[in-house]
Amino acid sequence: MKLIRLTKDTIIKSFDCGDADLNDFILNDAKAFLSKRIAYTFLIIDGENIVAYFSLLNDKVAKTDAANNTWRKLRRSFPNEKHFSSYPAIKLGRFAVSKNYRSLGIGTKIMDYLKMLLFKSASYSAFRFLTVDAYISAIPFYERNGFKTLLPEEDDEHTRTMYFDILSLDES
Repeated sequence: MKLIRLTKDTIIKSFDCGDADLNDFILNDAKAFLSKRIAYTFLIIDGENIVAYFSLLNDKVAKTDAANNTWRKLRRSFPNEKHFSSYPAIKLGRFAVSKNYRSLGIGTKIMDYLKMLLFKSASYSAFRFLTVDAYISAIPFYERNGFKTLLPEEDDEHTRTMYFDILSLDES
C-alpha cells in the first residue's frame, strides 16, 4: 500500500465505502476542492484499488465552538500570555475506508500514520489540533483513536465536532 496525493490527473475508477456522501466526494468533488484550494485529498492505494482516502484543510478550535469545561481544559495547556479565542487546527474533512478493506484495522493504522505524519512533517503553517466533524456512527472509532468531543451535543443531529491534540504525540 502507498499514499499518494490526488492531482487533477488522478484517475479514480471506482470507490465504495458504503456511504453515498463519502463516495460522491471522492468520485465527483475532491478535484474541485483541490483546484479551488479548499482541501487536499490523499489516497491509500493497493495496486489499482483505492483502500481509503482522506482530505485535509485548515480549521480552528474556537472558544465559541467548545463547551466551557472543554475550553478550560484546552487553555490550560497554553501559557497565560498565549490564551487566545481560537487555536489553529487541521481538519480531517473526509475519511473513508473501502468496504473491501473494512474490519481489518486499516482505519486505525491510517489514523495513526496521519497523526504522526502531521506531527513530524515540516510545515509552512503551525497548528495544534486535528479536528473532524464525525458522523454519529463514527464517534466510537474517533474516540478509540484519541479524539474528544468539543460539545456534548450540537445542533447538527448527524455529526459531532471532535479534536485530537497533536502535542499529545510528543508524550508518547
